[in-house]
Amino acid sequence: MVTEFLAPVLTGNRTAVVELEAVVERHLDELAAELSTGIVAIDGPSGAGKSVIADALMTKLAHRGTGAVLIRTDDFATWDNPVAWWPELETDILRPFFRRRDYVYRPRVWRDGAPSAGRPVWVRWEPLLIIEGVSSARTAIAERLTRALWVDGGTEGQRLARTVARDGEAEREHLTRWQQFERGWFGVDRTRDRCLILD
Repeated sequence: MVTEFLAPVLTGNRTAVVELEAVVERHLDELAAELSTGIVAIDGPSGAGKSVIADALMTKLAHRGTGAVLIRTDDFATWDNPVAWWPELETDILRPFFRRRDYVYRPRVWRDGAPSAGRPVWVRWEPLLIIEGVSSARTAIAERLTRALWVDGGTEGQRLARTVARDGEAEREHLTRWQQFERGWFGVDRTRDRCLILD
């Protein structure tokens, strides 16, 4: 069941949990049954529940014995560089993926509020790659995606409340600026228009 994943995201709104669960459960079951190779992007604004959906899909794929790797855009993005890191993902992840090779990348780590490249992470090649996070279904990869999924996750105010609850009140200003940026980004990239909407 997806409820266990969604409840922390929509705490205090049991109706929303049940409604989203039904929609997501159906779509994820269908996707897990259909997918075996390719790239799936799970996009949408911050605080929408993309990570939750990605984790649930990975669980369903694992139960079916489907080999898959999950990469999160949070491993690349920073407050000062929300989307321009894409060439790094192309080089470190996508290029070896399409060549059916294992790959190595360096996810960002945060120390005292400052990001830096962390230790190299080695990833064994699997035929299915899930990319989750803001801008994961951007135009630059649209034609190479097997599936593009979008999660709205309620209103902007609800999403901000979730991200503040997750990251702490001290990050509210950063998170508010991030929301302003992604609003403009999605407006220009028109990502949502190309995606299957999960809520």
